[in-house]
Amino acid sequence: MKRVFLLGYMGTGKTTLGKIISQQMNLTFIDLDAYIENRHHKTINEIFAEFGESGFRKLERMALEEVSEFENIIIATGGGTPCFFDNMEYMNNKGITVYLMTNNDVLFERLKIASQNRPIIKDKTDDELKDFIKTNIEKRHPFYSKSLLCFDANKLDSRSQIKAAGNKLISLISDF
Repeated sequence: MKRVFLLGYMGTGKTTLGKIISQQMNLTFIDLDAYIENRHHKTINEIFAEFGESGFRKLERMALEEVSEFENIIIATGGGTPCFFDNMEYMNNKGITVYLMTNNDVLFERLKIASQNRPIIKDKTDDELKDFIKTNIEKRHPFYSKSLLCFDANKLDSRSQIKAAGNKLISLISDF
């Protein structure tokens, strides 16, 4: 039985790598945010608007508990999931947690390209985005660093890099 949680800030490649390795390992892939949206028939933004962050985090924890009962699964958590309640300890007890580490400059380049798809950053200038990333990584790193495994996710710019990273990640997980 395998249960793998991919953790990290937005833009680190949790969904990209999760889909790749789940196919290669013949495991089911679940993106926790998508699971929550499907379960509640609302977007994450709509849930935040209706219930606030504390309401969303409670729904997120319930969803985390649900998917943590599944077997043979790769779960891409939300970037903030590890930082609330005892979620890190919970995930470490339920499976293998992998922190996808990415440096701030790489995150900036990835998020700048995808900013229009991410409401929390879409109106930020380059300097504001850099500061936003730096501040949030500093706050979240103590939680992310409790992961059982750490993985360098800086090189995901091409299909060949993604495939190579996926193979390395599978090897790391399999050896654990």
